[in-house]
Amino acid sequence: MHLHTTINGPIMAPESPERAREQGQLGYMQWLGSMPGNAPYKDEAIYACIAAMDLERSKPAVAVFCELIRASLSKPLRRLDLALPRPRRRGGAAVRRSRL
Repeated sequence: MHLHTTINGPIMAPESPERAREQGQLGYMQWLGSMPGNAPYKDEAIYACIAAMDLERSKPAVAVFCELIRASLSKPLRRLDLALPRPRRRGGAAVRRSRL
């Protein structure tokens, strides 16, 4: 998954602040997992922050994503609090149709 897909995708459009935190963390983990193994982390992280800067103010999940990247670059290093989103029901086909 590429950076632009992560920050512009549907995952970054949450309904609540709690969901924004969960989705921002998931976006960070997806971005981290999609980096090539030989890529310098610091350079990729700086690029990701610059690329997401415009969306950071309008999308809360992107703000969480950028916050995690900045925290990963800060000295001294500290453990990031990451967790996968909790499973939840989304309402099925009727809710999906109502959103169209």
